[in-house]
Amino acid sequence: MPAARLDVEGLSAGYGSVSILSDISFSVPAGGRLTVLGRNGVGKTTLLATLMGLTTHQGGSVRLGERDVTGLKTFARAAAGLGYVPQTRDIFRSLTVEENLFTGLKGRPRSELEPVYAMFPRLAERRNHGGMQLSGGEQQMLSLARTLLGRPSVLLLDEPLEGLAPVICDQLMETIVKLAQSGEMTVVLVEQQIERALDFADEVLVVERGRIVWRGLASDFRADRELADRLLGVGIG
Repeated sequence: MPAARLDVEGLSAGYGSVSILSDISFSVPAGGRLTVLGRNGVGKTTLLATLMGLTTHQGGSVRLGERDVTGLKTFARAAAGLGYVPQTRDIFRSLTVEENLFTGLKGRPRSELEPVYAMFPRLAERRNHGGMQLSGGEQQMLSLARTLLGRPSVLLLDEPLEGLAPVICDQLMETIVKLAQSGEMTVVLVEQQIERALDFADEVLVVERGRIVWRGLASDFRADRELADRLLGVGIG
């Protein structure tokens, strides 16, 4: 399915009676690239989980293209075109690489694995290896590949580079950039590696205590070192 526009309006959510996000509103055009930045524990992961219907909805709406998905369960949001690669990766460690990928096919023919293997040659080489035998980078590739088999129109990525070697980060970001440039999906990226995130993004959201405190072009954010230091506590190049 082609890339879809993502519209979030007045979104508030949390876990049970605990509120984490408050009045979050933003839009990403079809084929756009948005990165969400912020210090640890400010609600970035909760934002992506909320978009997938994994938290307690407390207000607001989420639209995917022309469709309001606010009331849908997680599996229905995935069927509607939302793809989610969680920070925890969530591969099936007792299954082989290929068996993990089969779960993403949802009944479609096995031949559809070949484009994913072409995208991730490392997984092709290790197709018969168990999930427990994979490195952290290979597990991340597998999690992303399995999600892509669902043909998402909007892809949500939660810190895909966490804990990975620089060369693996380079490979993964190259793949993510190619996916975004294909025009086949809209990408929302949460990432702590700020330089890589800014290189990738068209626009930036900065979250603090569950609220958006800054939104604008990635180029503007990069140019204002004082702003980055104040909001994130780190300098940028």
